[in-house]
Amino acid sequence: MPNLISNTSPIQYLYQTELLDLLPMLYGEVILPQAVVNELAEGGRLGVSLPDITVLPWVNIRQPRDLLILSPVADILGAGEQEAIALAVEIPDSLVILDDGLARRYAKTLGVQFTGTLGVILKGKQSGYLSEIMPVLDRLDSLGFRLDSSTRASVLRLAGE
Repeated sequence: MPNLISNTSPIQYLYQTELLDLLPMLYGEVILPQAVVNELAEGGRLGVSLPDITVLPWVNIRQPRDLLILSPVADILGAGEQEAIALAVEIPDSLVILDDGLARRYAKTLGVQFTGTLGVILKGKQSGYLSEIMPVLDRLDSLGFRLDSSTRASVLRLAGE
């Protein structure tokens, strides 16, 4: 099982769709960089529906040792994305959950394995934890999750729906 590292938005959207428990069911422990913890806390203070990750026993908070690898995109990516990618570079056999297209492209250039919120949901269906994902995609849409029609159709096809 890979070392799972997450950025902020997957935690937010999985929580808001009541699917946050998929993470420990599918991956065991989840590593969150301190910047993600900070972003979740700030969002909570602003009234966004977010989990208190400090009480989740399957969360391990870690700080990356070196952010220099991200200097080319430091002004473009958010702090959570930067630290998640940096941890994925540092920790062998890592899988990072990223939804932002630029973050995913940069992770790819570094050889970092990644998935997204939709990948986690699809794996939840394939593993038998979810009976269908169309209602989840509808809920994500209502929450403002960016999902174009071709990606939606692809995910539904992969899910057999």
